Amino acid sequence: MRRLVIYVHGRGGSADEAEHYRPLFADCDVIGFDYRSASPWEAETEFPRFFDAAANGYDAVTLIANSLGAYFSMLSLADRRIAQAFLISPVVDMERLILDMMAWTNVSEDELARRGEIETPFGETLSWAYLCYARAHPLRWDIPTRILYGGRDNLTSRDTIAAFAERIGAELTVLEDGEHWFHTDGQMRFLDQWVEKSRDFCYADGERAYYL
Repeated sequence: MRRLVIYVHGRGGSADEAEHYRPLFADCDVIGFDYRSASPWEAETEFPRFFDAAANGYDAVTLIANSLGAYFSMLSLADRRIAQAFLISPVVDMERLILDMMAWTNVSEDELARRGEIETPFGETLSWAYLCYARAHPLRWDIPTRILYGGRDNLTSRDTIAAFAERIGAELTVLEDGEHWFHTDGQMRFLDQWVEKSRDFCYADGERAYYL
């Protein structure tokens, strides 16, 4: 069986981060996706095109996606043949995140609708088009999924991630002293152990079942 692992980085990340996962999936080909999309409507075109070309000829594809890359992946690849997904600090409710950022900067919906875009002191650009798109396109995801979440994640609340995991039937693992960005030696050791423990679970394809 030919197996492929596709790694999708978060905002500000790099496809080179895929190298970290090669030893964890030694029996698979591992590639990183150096996407250019900055909006979900761009991702809905770019991500499926990349996935279809990359997955051609493989029997099973595992997705590893981080933060915003996880959001874009779930939005655009829900109908693709993905055996399993590992989501690290995923953004699972973009509408809630945008509303939270608006509250942090005291921006009302009326003001955002009127101005279209508003720069924030913390480097993000609030976008009315982005908020409307997120509302009109809620995530629908039924791929066998494991989620890794940091207890000190400042972008997604524990209630939000727990509700999402329950809704899609995903197994949620929490590192209590973890952050949104897993980067310290201890956090990365925990991440590696999580992957190693979780990678051998079953997925179904029609009438057949496989163990990766």
